[in-house]
Amino acid sequence: MPTVVQTIQRTPIEQQNVEMVERKGLGHPDTLADGMAESVSAALCKEYLKRFGVVLHHNTDKLEIVGGEATVTFGGGEIVRPIYVLLSGRATRVHGEEIPIHQIAIDAAKKYMHGVLRNLKPENVTFESRIGQGSAELVDVFERRSSIPRANDTSIGVGYAPLSETERLVLGLERLLNSPDFKKRFPELGEDIKVMGLRQDNSITLTVAGAFVSTMIPDLDHYISLKEEVTSEIEDYVSDNAERETRVYMNAADNYEKGKAYLTLTGTSAEAGDDGEVGRGNRVNGLITPNREMSLEAAAGKNPVNHVGKLYNVLASRIASDVHDASGSEVYVKMLSQIGKPIDQPLMVSVELVGDPHCPQSDIEAIVDEHLSNISKLTDEIIQGRIQLF
Repeated sequence: MPTVVQTIQRTPIEQQNVEMVERKGLGHPDTLADGMAESVSAALCKEYLKRFGVVLHHNTDKLEIVGGEATVTFGGGEIVRPIYVLLSGRATRVHGEEIPIHQIAIDAAKKYMHGVLRNLKPENVTFESRIGQGSAELVDVFERRSSIPRANDTSIGVGYAPLSETERLVLGLERLLNSPDFKKRFPELGEDIKVMGLRQDNSITLTVAGAFVSTMIPDLDHYISLKEEVTSEIEDYVSDNAERETRVYMNAADNYEKGKAYLTLTGTSAEAGDDGEVGRGNRVNGLITPNREMSLEAAAGKNPVNHVGKLYNVLASRIASDVHDASGSEVYVKMLSQIGKPIDQPLMVSVELVGDPHCPQSDIEAIVDEHLSNISKLTDEIIQGRIQLF
């Protein structure tokens, strides 16, 4: 397995004239799709482990949310057509043993979605499972039992470190607004929150879209007052965490003269026609970063044992973080797998450093080797939900 370490000529992210960063919050339809797909995978993993002591082949990363239809007014509204969630992908059935795959999947997706959306009622969403059986070829690859699983795809994983100031602000702000403490203080704010960050030179602009819950907001004056309070909280967060001059805009599409405000019944725009799909949102570091190199793999829902489209994106991010700590450089890591090969033996690991590192190349290679030797430990961390994937 070659590890290629090289210094590259590139303008560091903090010195680029323009930087754009996005995070789709937990209640955004695309992030909901990621979360449900991953919850289904984790539930199947636990069932397989309970029954057979091993995680069998599955992928549940083909999940679709079809937006519903709603009429919303201050103080109330109505769901005209419920949100529809289609669970698809594949799972393994063993020797004719009855495994309630569809029920496991639907139960996991329901639990996740209702856990995120406090104001979602059971009748507001319909679930359907069309999860099929895995293809013989991929199942065969998976069941080549050895101490190190073999890659079931040829994929690229990408990671980088460190996060820029704009990236930290965008990620941290959404986490603040969707934190349990914030929701206790502002229960009127729903979970569909999107944060868009723009840095131009030394000035940052944060545009926040936050869905408010109509049943808790009787009129426009109350909405305006609440939005001003939430905006003030955002500005306090920015004051504590931003070094650059930062401007904040919230729900910029509001039009008070026309009585237009961002209201939902359930806290997500999925109730009113916004669709969601796995892999269209955040990368494994929780961000969408067009100024950075990214993998387009959908990590959520892929099996955590040997799907390198999942494992290598996580591992590349961890390697980049450790190499940055050791070298002081801005770091980009790309990992390429080859189907059928042991997952700890990628075809290539490329480590690119912006600026001269403060450590020898051998130290960087040792970091890569250590992470690869422990790659199988990622599986349990993922199943237990201890690794961010979206």
